Amino acid sequence: MTSSTDQPVFPDTTSEQSREFISLFTRHQRRIYLYILSMVPHPVEAEEILQNTNLVIWKKANQFEVGTNFFAWACQIAHYEILKFRKKRGRDKHQFSDEFVSQVAEAVKENQDIFELRRNALTYCLGKLRKKDLELIQRRYQGDHQGKDLADELGRPVNSVYQSLGRVRRTLFECINRYISAESYSHE
Repeated sequence: MTSSTDQPVFPDTTSEQSREFISLFTRHQRRIYLYILSMVPHPVEAEEILQNTNLVIWKKANQFEVGTNFFAWACQIAHYEILKFRKKRGRDKHQFSDEFVSQVAEAVKENQDIFELRRNALTYCLGKLRKKDLELIQRRYQGDHQGKDLADELGRPVNSVYQSLGRVRRTLFECINRYISAESYSHE
């Protein structure tokens, strides 16, 4: 799947192994991005690292053994790309040590299933919110809206907006916990 110049080459889609690799690669993109995002503070940096990771994944596609854990393999590549990114960027006072980043990376890999369950629970619970509550949460967290800005935008007192956000957060928290409990119970 690679050329003699070690440049990524789109695999031959007639091969079952290549189709499986493409399927795994596509299916795990979001999880790989979230793994990277847990290691770097800015989404733009995480996207850049993801692109570099994807290039390496394609270059090493022929080294992946179908039937093994694609996500763990890809996260190992992402981990090295994160370290390279940090080294290239140099040290600044806002960076953690490489050892700390490695420990966090290991913890993220170990807890990936619970993170995925919680993301699924959040998606489910957001879908259960009343329309006005969902809009309030989206406006607060999908932009740079602070509580005061949001209150001004909505024409509501700041305290009222904070109380509404607190109520919606509690509702989501309780819903997520119920979802996880139900999932845990159904797997026993």
